[in-house]
Amino acid sequence: MSNVIGWLLPRKLKYRIFAAFVLLILLPFGLLNLYNYERIESLVQEKINKQSHDQLENLKGLLLDQMSIAFKTLIFLEQDSAVRKILSKPDDQNVLENKDMMEEKFKNLNNSFFLYNPSVYFTLLDLQGHVYTSYQPNEPLNYEKLMQNPSFRDAEKEEVPYRWVPGERNYVFRDLSTSPYLLSLYAVLRDRSNSVYGMARVSIDYSYWFQSAVSGSEMDQAYFIVTKEGETVARSVRDAELTDSIADQITSKSGNGYFIDEQSDSLINYSYMESVDWYIMNRIPLDVLFGEMNALKRQFFLTFFLLTAAFIGIAFIIAHTFTRPLAHLQLKMKDAIAKNFKIRLPERKYAGEVLDLTRNFNAMLKDMDELIVKLKTEQRQKDAVHFQMLLAQMNPHFLLNTLNTMKWIALRNGQTDISEMCVSLGKLLETSLNSDVDLIHLKDEMELIEAFLYIQKVRHRDSFDIRLEYDESLQFALVPKLSLQPLVENAIGHGISGLSERGLIQIRVRRLDQPSALLLEVEDNGIGLEASAANRPLRKRPGIGLTNVRERLRLLFKDEASVEVVALRQGTLIRLTFPFLLSTPFEQERTSLE
Repeated sequence: MSNVIGWLLPRKLKYRIFAAFVLLILLPFGLLNLYNYERIESLVQEKINKQSHDQLENLKGLLLDQMSIAFKTLIFLEQDSAVRKILSKPDDQNVLENKDMMEEKFKNLNNSFFLYNPSVYFTLLDLQGHVYTSYQPNEPLNYEKLMQNPSFRDAEKEEVPYRWVPGERNYVFRDLSTSPYLLSLYAVLRDRSNSVYGMARVSIDYSYWFQSAVSGSEMDQAYFIVTKEGETVARSVRDAELTDSIADQITSKSGNGYFIDEQSDSLINYSYMESVDWYIMNRIPLDVLFGEMNALKRQFFLTFFLLTAAFIGIAFIIAHTFTRPLAHLQLKMKDAIAKNFKIRLPERKYAGEVLDLTRNFNAMLKDMDELIVKLKTEQRQKDAVHFQMLLAQMNPHFLLNTLNTMKWIALRNGQTDISEMCVSLGKLLETSLNSDVDLIHLKDEMELIEAFLYIQKVRHRDSFDIRLEYDESLQFALVPKLSLQPLVENAIGHGISGLSERGLIQIRVRRLDQPSALLLEVEDNGIGLEASAANRPLRKRPGIGLTNVRERLRLLFKDEASVEVVALRQGTLIRLTFPFLLSTPFEQERTSLE
C-alpha cells in the first residue's frame, strides 16, 4: 500500500505542495459545499413537504366540515315536523302546497348562517310516489327509478340508517353544477316510533368546493382527489392530468407520504381519507421547487471554479518560488560532492529563511571540509599504529614457531609432558594473537581453559582438582575470549597456592532467564581474600587480570555486564554476568533440520 501511495505522489517538492493544496484545501472545500447544498435541498424539500401535508390535512378537514354540514341538514330535515307531515301524510294537502312548503324549507336551509352551502343538493322521497328536490335535475325525475337505487336499499337494510356514497354520477342540471361526480349521503327517515316515512339524499358538489378551496395555491401546485381505483374525481386545474404511474404509486400505499416522480419531474404529496376511501394529493414541479436554488448553485460553483483556477495558479507560482532556491541548493549539493565540498553558495541572491538556509549550508560545507581533513589525519595516525602493531607481532610469532620446534624435539625424546605443555601454551598464544575476534564459543573457551590448567597443574605438581559444570546446550554460547583464564589464574595464584591440603577449583556456566543472560562462576577453596592480601601486601587482589576482564566486558556490553567478587567462608567466588548470545554454526543447524 505504501508503495502505491509513493508511486502516486509527485517526485518534486513544488508538485507535492501544489497537490497538497488542491487535495487538502480545495477538494474538501468543494465537497463540503456540495454536501451543504444537498443538505439545504433536503431541508427545503422536507419543509415544503410539511407545508404541503399541512395543506392537505386542511383540505381534508374542510371536506369533513362539508360532510358534517350535509349531515346536520339531514338531521334538521328529519326532525322538522312539517317535513315529517308532508312526507308521511302527503294527502292532507294538495301536491302544489306540499311542493311549495318543501321548497321553502330548502330555501331556509340555504339561507341559514350555520348550514349554508351552495354546493349541497337535497332529494326527499315519501312512500307514496312523491319526490322533492332543492335543485333542477339534469333529467326528469322517476320515483320508481330512484327507489330502485341500491344506495337507498342498502341504507334501509343497515342498522345505521346513514350511508356515504362517493363518486356518484352528477344528476344536477349542467348550468348549476358541471362536476362529473357528487358525494352523496343516503338516509332512511324514521319517526319517533322508528317507522320509516321517507328517504333522503344529500349530495355535495365537492369538485366545485375543491376548486374554490385550492384556488389560491402557490408554486404552480396542482391538487387532485383520486379514488382507491386510481380515478381522478376532482382537480384544482382543469387541464391538469395525473399519469397512471403516479396514480398506481399512490393507491398502492396508505396513510400520508411523499415521493419524487421522475417521469413528470415532480414532487408528489398525498394524504389518505379513510371515511370515503379517497386520496387528496398535490403535485409540485421540481423546477419550480428548486429553480432559484439551482440558479444560485450554478452561480456559486461558477464563481467557485473561477476562484479555484486562480488559487491553483497562485499556489503553483508560490510553490515554484519557494522550491526554486531549494532546487538550486540541491544542484549545488551535487557539485559540492563532486568537488570535495570546496564549493560555496552566493548569499547575496537570497533573503529571509532561504538566506539562513544558505548560510547554514555554507557553514555545514566548511565543517565537513574540516572534518574530512581531521579524519584523514587520524587515518594516517591509525595506519602508523597498525604498522607498529604488525611489527610487535613479529616476536610472538617467533615465539609460537619456537614452541612448535620444542614440541617436536620433546616428542622425539619421549618427553610427552613437555610436548603437551608446548601444545597448551601454543593454543593460548595463538588465541591471543587473533585480534579480529572478541567473542568465541563457550566450548572453545573451555578448551583454552583446559590447556591453561594443564600447564598450571604441571607447574604446581598436580596440587588441585578442577570441576567443570555446564550444559551441552550452551556450548555455542558466545563469551569474551580469554575471560575465564584470568579468573582461574587468580584462583590458583591467590587462593589455593597457599593451602597445605589439596585445592579445588569449580567452573560453572548456566543461563539466566530474567533477563536473558549468561552466568560464569569461578569458585576456589583457597585461603580467601583477607589472607591473600596479608600474605602479599605489595599486590592488591584481584589484580590486573580481573581489571582487564572488567574493562573488556564494559567495552563489549556497556552497562549490561557485571563482575562480582564474593568472599566465602573458605575461598572466593567470582561471577561474570553478560547478555546471552547463541551462535549455532550453519552446519550444525542444517544437520538438525535434516
